[in-house]
Amino acid sequence: MESEGVVTFQGVFTGAYETPFAGGRLRLNSRILLDEFNFDEQDYQSFPVVEKALDQWGQDTKEIEVGARDTRSFGPGTSLETVLLQRNQDRHFGETFREPGSTVLFSLDRQTGESIARTVLKHRRSETLSFEAGGEGAFNWMESETDFVVNDVAQDLPAANVRVEEARGELFGKATWRPTATLTAEAGLRQEASRISSEGDVELEKTLYFTKPRLAVTWAPNPANQLRLRVEREVDQLDFDDFVADTNFNSGGDVQAGNPDLEPQQAWVFEAAFERRFLGDGALVLTVSHSELSDVVDRAPVFSPSGDAFDAPANIGSGYEQAFQINLTLPLQRIGLRGAQLKGEVEWEKSRVTDPTTGEKRRISGSRPVEWEASFTQDLPAWKLAFGAEAYGGWRETYYRFNEIQNRKLKTFVVTYVDWKPRPDITVRAEIDNLTERGFRETRYRYGGVRGQAGLEYTDDRDLQVGRYFYVRIRKTLGG
Repeated sequence: MESEGVVTFQGVFTGAYETPFAGGRLRLNSRILLDEFNFDEQDYQSFPVVEKALDQWGQDTKEIEVGARDTRSFGPGTSLETVLLQRNQDRHFGETFREPGSTVLFSLDRQTGESIARTVLKHRRSETLSFEAGGEGAFNWMESETDFVVNDVAQDLPAANVRVEEARGELFGKATWRPTATLTAEAGLRQEASRISSEGDVELEKTLYFTKPRLAVTWAPNPANQLRLRVEREVDQLDFDDFVADTNFNSGGDVQAGNPDLEPQQAWVFEAAFERRFLGDGALVLTVSHSELSDVVDRAPVFSPSGDAFDAPANIGSGYEQAFQINLTLPLQRIGLRGAQLKGEVEWEKSRVTDPTTGEKRRISGSRPVEWEASFTQDLPAWKLAFGAEAYGGWRETYYRFNEIQNRKLKTFVVTYVDWKPRPDITVRAEIDNLTERGFRETRYRYGGVRGQAGLEYTDDRDLQVGRYFYVRIRKTLGG
């Protein structure tokens, strides 16, 4: 049997201020997040007689974000926008895992920071031709200290204690041309350069350059129909969390090593979309895309100085992704539901890479074959009410480790709500979440060593059920 206890607290504080400034307009915003989470899990097995205990004895996150946006006009066809952003986060985490003959302690202390400055100059030369140009600079850093202790003996863990820094700059330009009333072409080019360095357990320094062209064409033969085509090279941003060690004991996982030497994943994206508008606000959009991937970021084994194997994020080569998506917006006024609307989205996805452990073809870890969501809303202005329901479809995803395959399934999640606005500056929302009491199921197939070389050691199947929960929110808007 299994018992769990969770104690959690979260507070979010936001603020914004906007005012005329030096001939333009200045907007300031801020956000503070305080998040505490404590998790206690006890596992009991009747045969053999084994007791396991997991105690997440501390996880707290503090995040602060401040930003500024300045916009100004230089005549009827030219404008300049400048954005500044500073974000800092401090995270502390620790847990102890006990079973007969073994006590494992894991603790993590991580600080991150992000500074961004971006400016864009827009110029409209004529009714058929316009230009944009600008630049962005960013400085990101993360400092992480990790302890991994088994039976009071400290263990070697790759990338346990490191500081990583990234200085990134990008220049970009875009031209939009509309030669006829039905045809629009957009061509753009971005040039990115970044310097990544780390110190501590992993010493490295490298510079990366990426050229990212983009071409998009839109043909709208009439107001009801539109065809969009796009070719673009995309480069993902690196996730600093992949650079350092982490753990996932509460889902039965192991300690995972970090990899500061990751390259960002790149893709050539080819996309076509057809949009059909009807019934005023109604629309049907069909989108198909194919992405040729390089330097795919997934998981692969790494080894510590002592020879122990760990799972870690890694670049595993090339692959592809294909997707087909349907979006529908359907007004319901014609069937007697004035102010009502139904919206839905469904996406099918296929991906292929070569597994670095077995050499076989498989899906990318974490990709979902099918995802969908739907919502119903209706406004009742005479009663100052709006109500609705939202459904987020269940999904399935698989993660491939060097010694494990993890299947995760989440059932459909339904939210219902009522909004009441007694005054223009006050909104009251009553909401019921998880109406379907959806559950989460995780099945782990654990091997005795490297997959493809060692046999299946055991299967761990967890089926977690979560009940409904209710809340009431009152929102008051200050100022004009």
